[in-house]
Amino acid sequence: MSQKSYDGSPTLYLIPTPVGNMEDITMRAVNTLKEVDVLLCEDTRVTAELLSKLGIKKKLIHSDDHTENDLKEKVLKMLEDGMNIGLVTDRGTPIISDPGYKIVEFVTNNGYNVVSLPGPTAFVPALTMSGLNPSPFLFYGFLNSKVTKREKELENLKNLTYTIIFYEAPHRIKDMLISLKKVFGDRKIALCREISKRYEEALRGKISEIIEVVDTLKGEMVVVVEGNTTLKDFSSMTILEHINLYLEDGMSEKEAIKKVSVERNLPKSLVYKEYHVNGK
Repeated sequence: MSQKSYDGSPTLYLIPTPVGNMEDITMRAVNTLKEVDVLLCEDTRVTAELLSKLGIKKKLIHSDDHTENDLKEKVLKMLEDGMNIGLVTDRGTPIISDPGYKIVEFVTNNGYNVVSLPGPTAFVPALTMSGLNPSPFLFYGFLNSKVTKREKELENLKNLTYTIIFYEAPHRIKDMLISLKKVFGDRKIALCREISKRYEEALRGKISEIIEVVDTLKGEMVVVVEGNTTLKDFSSMTILEHINLYLEDGMSEKEAIKKVSVERNLPKSLVYKEYHVNGK
């Protein structure tokens, strides 16, 4: 069992940094940046600039997706030596579509504390300003940059009734929206860009409407997509009742099982087993 937080032992602190406006940084984040012995950071130049604005000097160690595995033992040794360590990414909360997970997993597996500070992140403001139903929602992050893999990911998501949140880079946003429309249909979305910066903007409308103007947009993008509203609510039915509904409508057993697995977002093998083990 891992140790509890705040027990006075050496700790790894996950420290959120502003996504745009410097005023978004919390007092607790500033104080923690001052107090830790060393900072792991995605880009030392970006972090050095932030610390300079805050009047803080700190030893910085480069840590990103490519170096995390090599740093794990070094981080553990620093904790064993009684040091407190901070981890930041370039913007926002560490690990949310950013590096940090591998080190956190390693540190906790070795019995040391990890304390994550609340603070700035881009997807929460995007969700709350989107005008779409905020609950329940799924934060997905970045889709694959390759068309076939991206559309396969979207196929696995298209039947979810949750509002879904994606991140996307400006040079890929149009291709991403084209794939989104192809797989999801022309749903309502909100494209929020430059969150917490001077030119923050939220465009709301159908995917097709946003595609028409997306070539003119710049900055980091958050895309909030309404859930699938075409599916009926079958939550009050058992799987067997759901299958029988389609059998009574004249569907074949194979067709009914396939349709139920899609509508309930369940593996076809599980639906098949339920029908053949308990339904006959």
